[in-house]
Amino acid sequence: MSLENVKLTALVNGIGLLKLPLLAFCFPKVKELSEHKSVIKIRLGYRTKNHLRSMYFGALAIGAELSVAITAVDQIQKSKKRIDFIFKDFKAEFLKRADGHVLFICEEAGGVKQLIADAAEEEDRLEKEFRGYAVVEGRPEEKIMTYSLTLSVKKRGST
Repeated sequence: MSLENVKLTALVNGIGLLKLPLLAFCFPKVKELSEHKSVIKIRLGYRTKNHLRSMYFGALAIGAELSVAITAVDQIQKSKKRIDFIFKDFKAEFLKRADGHVLFICEEAGGVKQLIADAAEEEDRLEKEFRGYAVVEGRPEEKIMTYSLTLSVKKRGST
């Protein structure tokens, strides 16, 4: 894991500890953040598994959300603008049991970056839907979940 990914993981977990304790409880890791893709890992363990020893759907939702949010957080920090974001909706299809550590993959990071750049210049609230999928680590060909989230962003201070 690169130094940049270690820093982003620390940032995510710091935000979790201070503002979103449920996020920190799952202890997600940033595996990749590039121009076009983000990958988040949540380990299957005591904190994230259900009574059937697969990943609890709440942990799956956190990973899905973070796969989009990490790019937004990174771009907002780089822009040095005060931009707020929230997710307007969330749709998921659970295809198979998550019986191992899960990777959440969003291959639309470029679109998230563009949305944040547009928000930095606009006064209006902007929204866009982003899609992703999840796989069990070591089995990249087998999707266990697909999801879409609508990211809603607005420059702070504007009404």
